[in-house]
Amino acid sequence: MRAPLILLLLLAGCGHDSPLSETGRLLGLGTGQETDRLAIAEAESGEDSDRPQLRLALGRRSASATLLQQQGDRRLWRAPGGVVIATDGPRVVATAGLPQIVMATRIDGTDPLDDARPLLERSAEARRLVDIAGASRAPETMRFGLAFDCRLRGDLTEEGLILVVERCRIPGLSPVTNRFWASPETGQVNFAEQWVGPGMGPLSLDFGP
Repeated sequence: MRAPLILLLLLAGCGHDSPLSETGRLLGLGTGQETDRLAIAEAESGEDSDRPQLRLALGRRSASATLLQQQGDRRLWRAPGGVVIATDGPRVVATAGLPQIVMATRIDGTDPLDDARPLLERSAEARRLVDIAGASRAPETMRFGLAFDCRLRGDLTEEGLILVVERCRIPGLSPVTNRFWASPETGQVNFAEQWVGPGMGPLSLDFGP
């Protein structure tokens, strides 16, 4: 099993002077805030040529997030207003500042999205466990260990990109469909539309330069 990215549990035990404590402040841990901050992020987003950028879009709102931390394929992105997205490769594994929060994601085994090219020849299965909460993080809004049982399949688009469609079944929730567009030369995902919580539209992520 790939090691879990459990941001909330890690950050809760950090001292005020640690780097993770600063990350916790950016994630808004313990503040009780319930505001959807994407509108602020959209209004205040700017281009920072000195640091990698991730372009986000949810519904009609869009914003740019700046790379804050990186450990291997795990990256933490921050947009203005307190919108924070954690990714593992191209996959969203934790969020903050949105109406629904992905608190943690635990992926079983190797993620087929590590290289999308083999998905052109055969489909693949993937399983992960996800913890979610409402924006208030009130205990009654939290759900732990949601089991995503997914199948991924790739096809070439007219533009020559690999489009990977991931269809997931989750007990107690409606089926989820995620989409990832990857380079046929490298198999690396450059654009994605992903589930980030029940009752919300997909979050679009543009990893391109």
